[in-house]
Amino acid sequence: MPHVTLPRIGTAQAWRDAARGFLTAGVPPEAVTWGDSSVEAGLFDDPATGTGSRPVTVPRSFIGLANTVVFHNDPARFARLYAFLWRLKDAPHLITDRGDAELAKLRQMEKNVRRCQHKMKAFVRFRELGGPADPRRSFAAWFEPTHHTIEPTAGFFTRRFADMDWRILTPDISVFFEDGTLRFEPDHPRPTLPPDASEDLWITYFRNIFNPARLKVQAMQSEMPKKYWKNMPEAAAIPKLIAEAPARARAMALAGPTLPPRRAAAALAQQAANVSAWQGPSEELPRAISACRGCPLHRTATQAVAGEGPLDAALMIVGEQPGDHEDLQGRPFVGPAGQLFDQLAAEAGLDRSRAFVTNAVKHFKFVPRGRKRIHQRPNSDEIAHCKRWLDAEIRQVRPRLILALGATAAEALTGSDKAISTRRGSVEKGPEGVPVLISRHPSYLLRLRDAAEKHAARAEAVADLKQAVELSQNIDLKKYY
Repeated sequence: MPHVTLPRIGTAQAWRDAARGFLTAGVPPEAVTWGDSSVEAGLFDDPATGTGSRPVTVPRSFIGLANTVVFHNDPARFARLYAFLWRLKDAPHLITDRGDAELAKLRQMEKNVRRCQHKMKAFVRFRELGGPADPRRSFAAWFEPTHHTIEPTAGFFTRRFADMDWRILTPDISVFFEDGTLRFEPDHPRPTLPPDASEDLWITYFRNIFNPARLKVQAMQSEMPKKYWKNMPEAAAIPKLIAEAPARARAMALAGPTLPPRRAAAALAQQAANVSAWQGPSEELPRAISACRGCPLHRTATQAVAGEGPLDAALMIVGEQPGDHEDLQGRPFVGPAGQLFDQLAAEAGLDRSRAFVTNAVKHFKFVPRGRKRIHQRPNSDEIAHCKRWLDAEIRQVRPRLILALGATAAEALTGSDKAISTRRGSVEKGPEGVPVLISRHPSYLLRLRDAAEKHAARAEAVADLKQAVELSQNIDLKKYY
């Protein structure tokens, strides 16, 4: 029976060459035995001579699997790989069959080797050799891997430490990198490595990054098994750190900041609500309003609509929010309600060009219905988010009187959401002590269908606007401050 003895160095390539020869010669798995130099051939085994010319192709992913599994410490790894390869030549789909028991075993072996490679990258600890006068710095380390992972992992250290000489010695195969040349040698004894002054600095750093409040001993030992501790200088500090962890965690908890009392949060919230977010120059305010993202209304609106008019106006007119036309044009009171307002203002003798016109909410709130956008009244949260901009406009204009058109404007200016029908024509105290005259919004008239009601409401609106003109010119401010 043919027997293959694979070398300890260059194992992956040697296995591929032998497996390819047996496969092309049609040698079944039960007709060949495998082993490395540590496994003696059987009594009836002969040196392998499998060769053949029959072309055979296998999935490329199997090559990657085999190149990893050959470094497992299981003596049966070579035979397992060849047995699966024999099946794979006639059924390539097996490489993706998660229910195949042999493939599952090989995938687990692959995972174990890769985990061992990861541990090697994480737990190798170098000590410096040589002196400062040497042309290249030189380092050495002793490591005891679970599997034969020196050869497949050497490339990582070559790329990481290409500008220095180093060696990693193990009980099996050792790797040397000197003057840019990589080589492997078997059976090196454990060396006596010199002390390294940088280890004290590393141990100090390790102690300081150790968080006792997050200590989980089992999880730590799963990621850093005890078998590696003897070759890691910082591991000597671990038992003491574990023993002191409960006391240190309690001390950290006692030294932590305390929560403020509930009244502090309420006071801060009230303070934030009463302070305008805008403190810049007047000419920058419209741009700041356009950039507002304080509430979700900006996501669907075309643009924010800031107020317009002279900054020294005696009268400020505040509506509810932009409508469809205002949202598209970027100007307040230009839609049907705005056009009706201009007619009422002309009857009342109110010159709109001399008033500052704005809205309590700066973005259009609507519900789409087909091609139309149907107006929706802003809620209290949206009014509160936009109040900072209304307050900023009031501080800049400093009007003698504010005319609030509709319930939303009245709520934003006075804080009261009482019905407009009971407040129309009355003057209430507003922000900064500025008097607020309450009136209906012109859109109210547009919604009326009864002619008599519409005529009466129009007369009341004109009367309110006349009152606004008179009060803005002759108002006794002391009465309201």
